[in-house]
Parts: sequence; C-alpha cells; structure tokens
Amino acid sequence: MPSPAPAPSRTQQPPSSPPGPPEVLLSQPTRLTVLDDEIERLGELVPCRSYDPEVFFAESPADVEYAKSLCQTCPLREACLAGAKDRREPWGVWGGELFVQGVVVPRKRPRGRPRKNPVVA
Repeated sequence: MPSPAPAPSRTQQPPSSPPGPPEVLLSQPTRLTVLDDEIERLGELVPCRSYDPEVFFAESPADVEYAKSLCQTCPLREACLAGAKDRREPWGVWGGELFVQGVVVPRKRPRGRPRKNPVVA
C-alpha cells in the first residue's frame, strides 16, 4: 500500500501592508516642492521674500499694479504663475498676474460703480 501523500504545508504569509501610494510616487518631487526649493535657494532675489507679503494681496488697484510690477523681475515668475493656475489660487498676485476667484483678471477695478451722469460742481 502506497503511503499517503504529504499534506500541503501551510506557511504563514506576512500581513499585507495597508493600501497606499506606491513608493515611486512618493519619491518624485511635485512642481510645488520644486518651486519651494527654488524660492529657498534664491532667497532675497525673489520679490515675495524680500517685500511685505501683504503687498501681493492688496485691495487698492494701485497697490495691485505695484505688486505685479515687482513680479516682472522675478526669476521664478513663470513657475509661480503655472503653480497658481494649477492650484486655482482664490486671490492675490501670483507670477505677475492678478487672481480673483481662481481666475486671472487683467486689472483690479476700484470699489463701487462709476456714475451714470457727471456731477455738476
């Protein structure tokens, strides 16, 4: 009589790791982290680091135009603008452009509406 076949061995498998992003995605820098690294590297050469941040979120049209002019000399202007468009920044001056409700607008309008009839002085 032949001997019975040995029972298949049951080896313990290591517990599976929780689902998450693959390691490859974690090692690739995002556009935002690259931009942050460049801003840190350039320091005071970037206007948003050397001027008061409130300038880039100003309310008056003249101050907004001033902030836009500061961005013209920035070496990271294009990357800043592309990042702001990707993030749909709600407001402020980014990359030399004004964002209002996530959309680039050419200029900030002053508060109120213009008069329909000229005022007689």
